[in-house]
Amino acid sequence: MRSMHPRTTRSTRLQSIARIGIAGVAALTLAACSSSGAPAGSDAPDGEAAPAAIDAVNVIAPADPGGGWDATARAIGQVLTDSDLVGSAPVTNIGGAGGTVGLASLATETNPNTLMITGSVMIGAVETNASDNRVEDTTPIAALTEEPLVIVVPADSEFETLQDLVDAIVAEGKGVAVTGGSAGGIDHILAGLLLTEAGVAPEEVPNTLNYIANSGGGEALTMLLGGTVQAGISGVGEFSESVLSGDLRALAVSSAEPAELLPDAPTIQDEGIDVTLTNWRGVIAPGGISDEERQALIDLVTQLHEQEAWTELLATNGWTDAFMAGDEFDSFVTDEITLTQETLRTIGLIE
Repeated sequence: MRSMHPRTTRSTRLQSIARIGIAGVAALTLAACSSSGAPAGSDAPDGEAAPAAIDAVNVIAPADPGGGWDATARAIGQVLTDSDLVGSAPVTNIGGAGGTVGLASLATETNPNTLMITGSVMIGAVETNASDNRVEDTTPIAALTEEPLVIVVPADSEFETLQDLVDAIVAEGKGVAVTGGSAGGIDHILAGLLLTEAGVAPEEVPNTLNYIANSGGGEALTMLLGGTVQAGISGVGEFSESVLSGDLRALAVSSAEPAELLPDAPTIQDEGIDVTLTNWRGVIAPGGISDEERQALIDLVTQLHEQEAWTELLATNGWTDAFMAGDEFDSFVTDEITLTQETLRTIGLIE
């Protein structure tokens, strides 16, 4: 079994929030899986019936095509089918409101063999949108990846460093526009943390920060290159090609260490700002499914994680392996909701 990337414990994250920063997520544990390549759910304790193997699974990306959730959903579908773990794994996009439109759809889903992408963006959007449908109402299956964020500007921007950008926002307020994903999501949180670390009072962040949410895909790049906004925040994988081509300049990445896709970009901490933050993604299933149906999905995603094709896609997309499944992931999601609520209050985005 492969060794996994270490991740910061919950207590360390609580300390980070106290100093207006976030780091990592909970400790990793691999769910047990068969080394024989047997179908999902083939192993069960003596005297218990094994969950039935899943022939087909629906994968939902709660966002428009082209962004990180869409890429994750399509990677899951590709590996599941190419590795013959299921016969089919069609992907459906249900975009809007930071994933909460997708959550509403999942709340009425009757097919238990449904996996929807979730992550820190959705947890934040549920809070800022006061969504009636919540992640707590679903069935957590597994965490899969985490990815650093990157702050970018057009290549000809006057902002040479991250501190230049932060200073301009503090001085000019709404005169500097920053685009990112959904309001209240991980990109928005990072922008807020940069300002509070620069001394902006939490209650003044909404009045200072001109944050323009985008729907993902190429919309952010269009706004940046068209001069509609002065800076952008997103996952490293979404901006790396434009940075490497010279269209954009990376001011900093949000991880504690340099990002594999942008090794020359400094970290936020390298720039003298005490903030780290990573964007995790995982999968959830409809609420109310049976224990047997839940276990079958956990087994299936565990086998997905063990495929060499999945490992290759992680490297290609610059995603860090962050696998945890079942009860551990369930507890992690509960902690993330609490921590996100605390952080959103700290930066003035919710009361």
